[in-house]
Amino acid sequence: MNERAVRVRYDMKKRVFDVLVALALYILSLPIQAVVAVAVAVRLGRPVLFRQPRPGLHGDVFTMVKFRTMRPAAVDEGVSSDAARLTSLGRFLRATSLDELPTLSNVVKGDMSLVGPRPLLTSYLDRYSPEQARRHEVRPGVTGLAQVNGRNALSWEEKFAFDIDYVDNRSFKLDLQILRATVSSVLRRNGVSAVGQATTTEFLGTTTDVTA
Repeated sequence: MNERAVRVRYDMKKRVFDVLVALALYILSLPIQAVVAVAVAVRLGRPVLFRQPRPGLHGDVFTMVKFRTMRPAAVDEGVSSDAARLTSLGRFLRATSLDELPTLSNVVKGDMSLVGPRPLLTSYLDRYSPEQARRHEVRPGVTGLAQVNGRNALSWEEKFAFDIDYVDNRSFKLDLQILRATVSSVLRRNGVSAVGQATTTEFLGTTTDVTA
């Protein structure tokens, strides 16, 4: 079987796995999502869900859905930075990845996969080097190789190196390894934010290609 046929078979197998697992997790987590939704509505107000355009497969833009973790920006009140906007509830939701539960609907719809490079901001699209842009050769993931190897504690160059490593070496076995490692990372709450940051720093682009 040639490499292309192997990739096609893997993609089909992965898509079936994504739908079945994501749908099951989404349904089973509905009681937890209901509790989180009430907490967000009480502490942060409405809307409960955060929706934002993100680039997916081939750079095509979709709307990613998560629970809100930040207060609205209010410059006149001194609430503009991520640190000022991120509440204790928001920190807890991010640390436990509970804010990601609605994102499972993106997996079911086909916008995302359970495993793949994290979908970043659309404003980053023209900042990638040609090598970094290869991260869009696969569907973005709820979790990925970078997330289980440091998450936001990594530099952007390190994150992209892991992304390209995944693109070049993706397999069903690797996906299962990443999913198992994700459970451990969430329980340990590793790399939730970059050093000295409430979340992570903005990616401003690099002048050299990142290699795996």
